[in-house]
Amino acid sequence: MDMARLLAVDAAHAWHPYTATIDRDPVYPVRAAAGCEIELMDGRRLVDGMASWWCAIHGYNHPVLNAAATAQLGRMAHVMFGGLTHAPAVGLVERLVQLTPAPLQHVFLCDSGSVAVEVAMKMALQYQQAAGRPQRVRFLTVRGGYHGDTFDAMSVCDPVTGMHSLFERVLPKQVFAAPPAPAFEAPCTDADIAEIAGLMARHGDTLAAVILEPIVQGAGGMRFYSPAYLSRLRALCDRHGLLLILDEIATGFGRTGRLFACEHAGVAPDILCLGKALTGGYLTGAATLATTDVADTISRGVPGAFMHGPTFMGNPLACAIANASIDLLLSRDWRGEVAAIEAGLRAGLEPCRQLPGVADVRVLGAIGVVELTDPVPMRAVQRALVERGVWVRPFGRLVYLMPPFIITPAQLAQLCEAIGEVLAALAAGRLTEPAHP
Repeated sequence: MDMARLLAVDAAHAWHPYTATIDRDPVYPVRAAAGCEIELMDGRRLVDGMASWWCAIHGYNHPVLNAAATAQLGRMAHVMFGGLTHAPAVGLVERLVQLTPAPLQHVFLCDSGSVAVEVAMKMALQYQQAAGRPQRVRFLTVRGGYHGDTFDAMSVCDPVTGMHSLFERVLPKQVFAAPPAPAFEAPCTDADIAEIAGLMARHGDTLAAVILEPIVQGAGGMRFYSPAYLSRLRALCDRHGLLLILDEIATGFGRTGRLFACEHAGVAPDILCLGKALTGGYLTGAATLATTDVADTISRGVPGAFMHGPTFMGNPLACAIANASIDLLLSRDWRGEVAAIEAGLRAGLEPCRQLPGVADVRVLGAIGVVELTDPVPMRAVQRALVERGVWVRPFGRLVYLMPPFIITPAQLAQLCEAIGEVLAALAAGRLTEPAHP
């Protein structure tokens, strides 16, 4: 299919994420991707600053992951996980139990990050039912969070940015506290935790669990908060008999400088959600881990089983690639790679702080954020970044980077320089919104 026909068919029939079918956002046709570069069909090469929504931590077309996929295809691409098992799934389960906090001993393999959150929330509800607390059916969370676009997951996303207004008549009504106030390196005072502690005290008899993203609030605003806040929240959950669900879908597998973000606080959740980088960006795949107490309590209750079962649960191809991705990550100095990216982001993005219209610049691990005072004119900024040879996908008031861990210093510098140039042009009024790429 040539580029003209591809774009015509796409415009007529393909509905892209978070877009309309009229007055469509421009799209850029891709021919191939390798390493940290995306090759467009017109021959341009873009340094990828997104790791394809944060999952392609090893870059694209990696020989190790390619070999794992090819080898598994020669055996079986899929077999149902109901009543059957296989080495790729069991190997993945074993790896995840070994790598995550010790209390997490049971792994439920599923399809995607949103499904992992749905599974976690269902686990919490079944746990409370089985424990003789059927009135505990709501969730406590913090504003500014993002947990996915399916219904229960959406109900614990930020009420303003998380689409609640569109679906308020059907969404479950959850309990929200203010976002964690203390910054990453700050202590957490009694005042910082007072609101959420008060909500637990007032609503504890109807709450099943607390759910939040540890240390980094991702798509809800790219905020970084104090590990001490998470430590104190864990203690509050224990005091009130609430499960703690941590959503590490975006932060897991090294993104924040620790293998899992909860390690910054030395905290173990009762339920943990993983996804995105789990399969190195090759296939959709996720996992929800639970403690033995959660798993056994559910199993002893009515109906004597956890009631969820995705068709592609434990998909052998996805599991084989996930195993290879984890082994590849652990075989490298991933901590050194992430530390080098952090240093490069700090140096490369800091000049943006002086630009008009920039509210903040912040970096943690392999995450760099430039927050503007006003919403980003996405089409104009996107086009200007592509013209400078980089792929960065802003949203809201944020222009951010979460690149593959294998990115070179030169590529990282190109990303940061492009962002600085484009934001300077934006501040000077030199960008206009395009209708087409």
